[in-house]
Amino acid sequence: MLARLQKILTLSLLGAAAGIAAWSANGGHALRGAAIALLIVFGYALVLGVEFVLLHWVSRGEPGPRATAGQLLRAWWGEVRAMPQVFFWRQPFRSHAEPDHLPSSARGERGVVLVHGFVCNRGFWNPWLRELRARGVPFVAVDLEPVFASIDAYAPLIEEAVARLEAATGVPGVLVGHSMGGLAIRTWLRRFGADPRVHRVVTIGSPHRGTWLARLALAPNAAQMRLASPWLAELTASEPQWRRTLFTCFYSACDNIVFPASSGTLPDADNRHVPGAAHLHLASQAVVFDEVLQRLSEPRRRAADATA
Repeated sequence: MLARLQKILTLSLLGAAAGIAAWSANGGHALRGAAIALLIVFGYALVLGVEFVLLHWVSRGEPGPRATAGQLLRAWWGEVRAMPQVFFWRQPFRSHAEPDHLPSSARGERGVVLVHGFVCNRGFWNPWLRELRARGVPFVAVDLEPVFASIDAYAPLIEEAVARLEAATGVPGVLVGHSMGGLAIRTWLRRFGADPRVHRVVTIGSPHRGTWLARLALAPNAAQMRLASPWLAELTASEPQWRRTLFTCFYSACDNIVFPASSGTLPDADNRHVPGAAHLHLASQAVVFDEVLQRLSEPRRRAADATA
């Protein structure tokens, strides 16, 4: 469903830009038409700019890492380049270009379940999926639907993906969640008591403590991601401390979606700051992918460790 909606939006924007440019050129206002067309196509860059201004304003006095003006500018540019690749190409047109990889040779090999974030689909992970396939790593990438449901509703979808990976490998896998996907993994762990079935969890820009920006959205899952929301408080209170030690959480002071920066950290987890990386761009940082590869190569945890 999301791929269809984003495909319609992408084609509509391109069609509107081309139509206005052609109509203006015929009327002798080619420059004005070109300017309007560029605004339609690249207006998202201005919206991103507003997000970074809000990030800078909200983060005043925030303890922990702070972003410099140069880092924010570079992060904005990285996000300007990343956003059309994700929302105008991979997700609307290439969401199933990289199918799940569960070959017969996967038995005994540790694999990955990848969980995307808010208003995304499995196409978000395409660069990861190509690289994992090239390395022979088994993987399953989920689609979280409905797009604007409660985060709790996604737990069965993750359970299905993990079960498929388990059936193919027989080994507890590594779960990777970007943004809201990290919270969906936490709800799955709680609902299914699945700790022994997980080797490690890696989250990327996940709003573990919420995010200021979520107050501007009305969807049920967005409301759950507001700073200090009752839903987040209840989720955190329900988790045993040892469960969170399974997590490695990457966050950034330049994250234009999850801010202030401390929102991307999880108590008792291995929290790692990545300087100068914005929200989408954070998932393409080599340090993040390398961490997942390292977790894949670790020996199995003992049964006693898996159950704390």
